[in-house]
Amino acid sequence: MQTHEIAQLIEAGLPGARALVRSGDGVHFDAAIIAPQFEGKRARERHRLVYATLGERMGGEIHALSLQTYSPAEWAEREQP
Repeated sequence: MQTHEIAQLIEAGLPGARALVRSGDGVHFDAAIIAPQFEGKRARERHRLVYATLGERMGGEIHALSLQTYSPAEWAEREQP
């Protein structure tokens, strides 16, 4: 599975989200996801939302996915010097 395919699935499943996905080997992935749906949610809840967008691909085509999840406000804070 390609990084752009994972990003598209996440963005389609979480309208308004932005997914930045990287991989060195095509089965282990790192993703930073910025989504308004994360506002007020804990990390575990955010991860469940992301995993739901990927469905059965998790554990199959996607062997491992490391997530960093941000609300838009958290991302904006992170981006400021």
